Amino acid sequence: MAHTPFMSHSTDAPDNAARPLTAGRPPELLPLGDGAHLRRRRLADAAGLNAAVLANLDHLRPWMPWAQQAPTLPESEQLSVRGEAAWDEGSDFLYLLGLDAEPALVIGGFGLHGRIGPGALEIGYWVHREHTGRGLATAAARALTSAALALPGITRAEIHCDESNAASAAVPRKLGYTLDRIDQEAPTAPAETGRKMIWLTGA
Repeated sequence: MAHTPFMSHSTDAPDNAARPLTAGRPPELLPLGDGAHLRRRRLADAAGLNAAVLANLDHLRPWMPWAQQAPTLPESEQLSVRGEAAWDEGSDFLYLLGLDAEPALVIGGFGLHGRIGPGALEIGYWVHREHTGRGLATAAARALTSAALALPGITRAEIHCDESNAASAAVPRKLGYTLDRIDQEAPTAPAETGRKMIWLTGA
């Protein structure tokens, strides 16, 4: 692969099993500098997100279980509706990576996922193949780490990725996360080894 993907062990949709973890809400817009930002994922972004995923399927399939089949626009719209509801409920907070100069463009997906237990949020991410190598994943994960730990009741942020995904593992390492453990799990995507790295920061 010409461009190494930045992808954590994450899904594109909110976790239906997650429960509200915080009474607070993170900022809906997170400026990253260098002309990039994270913005809250809205239904109006469904077409842009769908186009970005379709353009990156070969890039995403080795690592993302949800990318094994091409999503239709109605499916992307349904996921966006669910994402908005999860944000309002306080269980998942989904963002899109974008460029200030092209507001409608989607160049990645990020999220704070409430699926790892009380007091913690997991950061998930992927970056468009044409925008890797620019430090965007690290900048976005840094912003999400700060946003997560500022929420009431949240004391820990985690990043999960397969041991074979060196580019993804470089993000928490650069941010000073600690590798807490490596869990053995059944692979869920073709390139995974089943050895999931659990990186954490906070209490």
